[in-house]
Amino acid sequence: MNINPTNTATTARPERPAAQSPQKPGARLLLVDDDRIILDSLGEFLRLEGYEVDGVAKVADALAALERRTYNIAITDVNMPESDGFELLGLLRRRFPEVVVIMITGYGTIESAVEAIKMGAYDYLTKPIIDDEIRLVVERALNQQALVREVHALRQQLDLRYGLDSIIGHDYKMLRIFDLIETVADSKVNVLITGDSGTGKSLVARVTHHRSQRRDKPFVEVSCGAIPESLLESELFGHVRGAFTGAVSDKAGKFKAADGGTIFLDEISAASPALQVKLLRVLQERQFEPVGSNTTETVDVRVILATNVELEKEVEEGRFRQDLYYRVNVVSIALPSLAERIGDIPLLAQSFLDCYGAETRKELLGLTDEAIQCLQRYHWPGNVRELENVIERAVVLTKNRHITVHDLPPKLVEAACTPTGEVYRPTSLKAALEEPEKRIIEAALRANNWNRQLTAEALEINRTTLYKKMKRYNLEVAPTARAGHGR
Repeated sequence: MNINPTNTATTARPERPAAQSPQKPGARLLLVDDDRIILDSLGEFLRLEGYEVDGVAKVADALAALERRTYNIAITDVNMPESDGFELLGLLRRRFPEVVVIMITGYGTIESAVEAIKMGAYDYLTKPIIDDEIRLVVERALNQQALVREVHALRQQLDLRYGLDSIIGHDYKMLRIFDLIETVADSKVNVLITGDSGTGKSLVARVTHHRSQRRDKPFVEVSCGAIPESLLESELFGHVRGAFTGAVSDKAGKFKAADGGTIFLDEISAASPALQVKLLRVLQERQFEPVGSNTTETVDVRVILATNVELEKEVEEGRFRQDLYYRVNVVSIALPSLAERIGDIPLLAQSFLDCYGAETRKELLGLTDEAIQCLQRYHWPGNVRELENVIERAVVLTKNRHITVHDLPPKLVEAACTPTGEVYRPTSLKAALEEPEKRIIEAALRANNWNRQLTAEALEINRTTLYKKMKRYNLEVAPTARAGHGR
């Protein structure tokens, strides 16, 4: 093709038969050039390459075309009489960012090429345009656009998986946690997540990261309890070659890998006293030295920690540094056990049912009322993780459209069907009655819109007694009215 703006003659290659044109379905190109000869010649060439091509001579016409149709690529001349290609490039970046822009000119300079690339152009070509060059650039631009769309799709999946709505719960304890996550997500403050195993500490950490301005940076998770004590320091801070037996090369640690993003330290109570000293420094100054090195590394990292033990007790017994405890416990998110939020069990069970039903390609309608009641009577020592495993097992084994009691593990059903609804464990009668009393008071408060006088009358106790019990069970503050925090 070899189009020269100063020579209207063209060197045309032999035309391909239409039947031999490669098929590129959905690839639509917009040409913008005030030179009709170049517009027609370049358009003809690209159509023979199998693309759908529209040509216009003005920036205003280009914008009108973009409003009417969707284009993959815009190929625009730089020098045009009314508005130039740089103006069009800026408009495209703001209004049609999904369109890949290729700029062409007959008077190109290195400075203008650099400016175009900085403004977001994919490439910058000078006339005369060579067949192989424009063919290759267009193919690569389409590949880049496909990659951008894939990244966008992956981000949408992450939004679904780690958005705030991925934490399922309507219980007021969970609603307060949602509020807390939203409040602290964008800050740099250290967050300590507490709760029994299986309550979802890792998910809360990921959601907190995903809702922060660091969401496009790394999220690095380290289970301190799963790594031998002798290797944990190297895993976190890295090491240099020869630092210890087996250190055959330099290795960057997890803190360095999380630079700019978030590091999540699970089971932080497993850290040794020596490692706790180093953690204290990195939390205060964001600096550390790799094992065996005298070089100080500095990182910009947000730290989220988690534990399933009472750190205050660990401090009292001398196993956890008091100054480190105060440093990590700036903001604390306490996750309730599943037994403390039995109202969320139907929501969680249905969510897991939908997930594993789709995975196994089974059309399941839900759980029977009897099955849900059985799940709500169980004491759930493994919390949400155990519930997920139970539902996954039921989905695999069931031959019905509904999950029934017969699809649940026999031991679970047996434990749930005891007279008290849970396995007996030696305890005082007073302690055993606390949880049922708390639930009754909470239900009455909700039914009376947290009006203490009406609640006291409904429970047939005086307001002073009600207030003391509310204070004892941490029911003094009504839950924030909130909607839309399902999956």
